[in-house]
Amino acid sequence: MFKKKYHGPEHRKYIRLDSVFPVGFRLLGLDDLKVMSDWLQGFTNNIGKGGLCLAINNLKPELATLIKDQKVKVSLNLEMPLFQKPVAALATVIWIQETDSASQTYIIGLAYEKIDASYNKRIIRYARAKQSFFPATLLVIFILAAGFGINAYFNIKLTRGNKALVEQLVKVTQEVRLANDKIKNINKQAQDLQLKIKVSEEKIKNAEKEKANLSQLIKEKESLEAQVALLKNKESAIGTELVSLGQKKAQLAKANFDKMYQWLKLHQNPRTGLVMSFEGDSDIANWAFVYDQSLAAQAYTYFGDLDRARKILDFFVQKAQKVDGGFLNAYYTSDGSPAEYIVHSGPNIWLGIAALQYTRKSHDYRYLGLAEDIAREIMKLQNEDSDGGLRGGPSTAWYATEHNLDAYAFFNMLYKVTRKKIYIERRDKTLDWLIKHTYDKGDVPIKRGKGDSTIATDTYAWSLAAIGPKKLKELEMNPDKIIEFAEKNCLVEIFYQRPEGRVIKIKGFDFAAQRHLSRGGIVSSEWSAQMVLAFKIMAKFYNNKGILDKGRIYENKANEYLTELTKMLISSPSPSGQGESCLPYATQDAADTGHGWVTPRGSYTGSVSGTVYTLFAYYGYNPLEF
Repeated sequence: MFKKKYHGPEHRKYIRLDSVFPVGFRLLGLDDLKVMSDWLQGFTNNIGKGGLCLAINNLKPELATLIKDQKVKVSLNLEMPLFQKPVAALATVIWIQETDSASQTYIIGLAYEKIDASYNKRIIRYARAKQSFFPATLLVIFILAAGFGINAYFNIKLTRGNKALVEQLVKVTQEVRLANDKIKNINKQAQDLQLKIKVSEEKIKNAEKEKANLSQLIKEKESLEAQVALLKNKESAIGTELVSLGQKKAQLAKANFDKMYQWLKLHQNPRTGLVMSFEGDSDIANWAFVYDQSLAAQAYTYFGDLDRARKILDFFVQKAQKVDGGFLNAYYTSDGSPAEYIVHSGPNIWLGIAALQYTRKSHDYRYLGLAEDIAREIMKLQNEDSDGGLRGGPSTAWYATEHNLDAYAFFNMLYKVTRKKIYIERRDKTLDWLIKHTYDKGDVPIKRGKGDSTIATDTYAWSLAAIGPKKLKELEMNPDKIIEFAEKNCLVEIFYQRPEGRVIKIKGFDFAAQRHLSRGGIVSSEWSAQMVLAFKIMAKFYNNKGILDKGRIYENKANEYLTELTKMLISSPSPSGQGESCLPYATQDAADTGHGWVTPRGSYTGSVSGTVYTLFAYYGYNPLEF
């Protein structure tokens, strides 16, 4: 246990606050101010003109040692009440004391080295006002507490109502499936009886010739016909029930999809505009992945919430840190600082796509420069490959099919907005690379990347979404076979335990060919929704060609798998989510996807990508085309 060590005189002549305030902090090198830790969370109940006393829980031992040995300085973000933004400061360590070794809790004394004098004065003024009006403060606290209690009461009622709505939809969906199963069983019985009737008719014909047992056979036939009529009456009754259930399911589905969008709005940070990607995984809590920001911005754009879309895009225009000319894969939702120092091509392209979708719908061209800046960096990577392929990022050697499909759609959309021929040339160059390195005409599987034959479900769905069935046919790639292969190899039917404990069967699409993974099948909400959208694209393609029977087959499959997805709907587990509807990332947490990452930790983790892509599938919105 660290003892309390003093390294200089303490000056207690200034006012000290007795309230707890959140403080974000990270450790910097003593001399070069090099960043030595991620942003961490602490609290203070002792702050004054010259410094503060910082309380920290779960501080890693190696960081505690650095602080004890005074080998670091501390960068601070003080979240003060009534202040519009955090107060930044740089502090020197004066002392450290371990208060609880089991929970690794410490108190650290810090002296300001740098702090804006005007903000520091405001802090002290706030302290003096707080001391002068203590009784009034108690009254305000009482009023706020009462208001909070009332608000909490209504939030509890709202959450319960939202949970009930989710459960109603899941229950009705199950009832629809049972009714469909009954009709299938009745049809099978009717077919069996029809076969017996045909046999009876043959016997009657033979009996007429022999003039024997004719009356008995006629009775048998009449009995069978009566049974068929009874079955048809049952089928009609169940059909009527099914129509009623279908209408009820459609109403509940619409209500829940509205609440899914409400959940997405609740999760936008008002300060940065970013949307937290996962709300139940403590390892990546407060992370905003760029790909998810693209999906959220497009959802806001689609629903006409252009102010919300602009908040996301403004962050990347004005605040987001870049590395090697590209945006990082993830940023912290609360302050916009980098959460992952990796640059990949795909997330940058998706951000450009979001800017273009906004531009196309709003006719507001302020973010076109953002899209073209991203395009320039992507074209630099293309120039480094003799075949015109796009690497995974500036510091990677691998090539992903999905990134090149993204680039194909991105360049195509850029041309439609700007009419610049360079984008058509780059689009066609990307397509040439895809044909050469990822599509094998002799064998339907689409390679996951250059020299990588692993099956990835999203490459099948996005081939339909990015290139389209018409163009695929021109390339002698059969879109029907692409869909068929994904269904045959990536479709799974598994048991899923819902939050309330009920176990139900769900059919959907895995991240990869399930037979190659020891974890068993899992359903990905996002990738299943991508496949639903692919079925809708195929249905539209055949309906436009007048091949209605084939279009109907794809429509039925899209509806079937979308219905299965609704069984995964959960009520938001976070306080801010207010029980609104959302979808978990997958039916298993911390599971190997087969592509180098695992699903989020924490049961029933609400996922932006899973929720938003399911919204896209429901409304038939294709993010990879206008």
